Amino acid sequence: MRTEAVEDYLKTIYLVETERGQVTTVAVAERMEVSAPSVTGMLKKLAELKLVKHEPYHGVELTAAGRKIALEIIRHHRLLELYLAEALGYSWDKVHAEAEKLEHHISEEFEDKIAALLGNPITDPHGDPIPAKDGTLPEQTTARLADSKAGDSVIVSRVTAQDAGQLNYLGSLGIRPDATIIVVDKAPFDGPIHLRIGSVEHHVGLNLARQIFIKRIKSKTQTT
Repeated sequence: MRTEAVEDYLKTIYLVETERGQVTTVAVAERMEVSAPSVTGMLKKLAELKLVKHEPYHGVELTAAGRKIALEIIRHHRLLELYLAEALGYSWDKVHAEAEKLEHHISEEFEDKIAALLGNPITDPHGDPIPAKDGTLPEQTTARLADSKAGDSVIVSRVTAQDAGQLNYLGSLGIRPDATIIVVDKAPFDGPIHLRIGSVEHHVGLNLARQIFIKRIKSKTQTT
C-alpha cells in the first residue's frame, strides 16, 4: 500500500544513497529522526512490497519500482520548492519545509502545469537536480568546497544543507548556486575555510563546506 510514510522512506533511502553510497538503517534513522527499530520495521514492510532489497548488516537497496516512486516524490518536492521561490516569493531557507507538506498531495496534472510554467527547469533553488518526467537526472558534480585548495576559484553548483538556519546564514554570505568564490586559505586540522565572495571575506566551517558542491575549479597553479 502506497502511503505518505512509504513515500518518505523511499525518498530518504534514495537521498542517503546519493550522499553516502551505502544505505544503512542507522543512516535512515538519523535522516528521518526516528528510532532504528522503527526503520527496521518499515524496511521489512517495503521489502514485502518489493520496493527495497534489505538484508540485515548488508544495507538497503531500492528496487526499480521503489526508485521510480522515490524519484517521482523528489520531482514533486523540487518543483514545488522552485515554484514557491519564483512564483510566491519564498526565501530559499523556507521552501523545503513547505514542499515537505505538499509533495504527497499534488496530482500529475498539477505537476505538469508547474513544470511548464517554470520552463521545465532542471534544478531547484538550492541547485539540486530535478528528475525529469521519465526519472532521468542531469549529471552533477561531486566536488565539494571542503575539497578545494587555497587559490582555487570556484562556482557553486548546489547546496545540500536543509537546515533553515544554515541556509539563511549561507544566503547572507552570498553563497548560492552560480556564486563565484575565491578560496583564500584553509586552516589545518579541519579548521575553517577562508573565502572571498565579491569584495568581502568570510570564514566557513568545514562541515558546512562539505554541503556546498562546486564546479569549474581553477587553481593559481593551473595554466590556461
